[in-house]
Amino acid sequence: MTIPLTSSVFAEGEFIPAKYTCDGEDVSPPLKWSNVPTGAKGLALICDDPDAPVGTWVHWVLYGLPPTEAELPEKIPSTETLANGAKQGINDFKRIGYGGRPPVVRTVIFSNSTRSTPKSPSNRARRKRIWFV
Repeated sequence: MTIPLTSSVFAEGEFIPAKYTCDGEDVSPPLKWSNVPTGAKGLALICDDPDAPVGTWVHWVLYGLPPTEAELPEKIPSTETLANGAKQGINDFKRIGYGGRPPVVRTVIFSNSTRSTPKSPSNRARRKRIWFV
């Protein structure tokens, strides 16, 4: 099942505005999603860049989002645990939270998924360490 993911500041295939890049304010963009499956226990959001010169670069790892949530506001704080209980993992900048990409033409993928409950062995999960039970 597809969970459509959109932003009010850019459309699919468009440039991400400089404000949300490492050359700008480097804050997370506002995101919205819909069609979360009934029975979902949690959501995970991964933002990665498969065209980065060093290989796929992970910009954001967010998991344990309550399935009742349908959006994230701009500028999510870089804390391990958010007010809604979601956890943020370590990105490839070796930091907790969102890390914007350079303002160049590349593919950046924001993906949202659920199977049941996203888990991680620690609060400082990396993309490869997120699994679903």
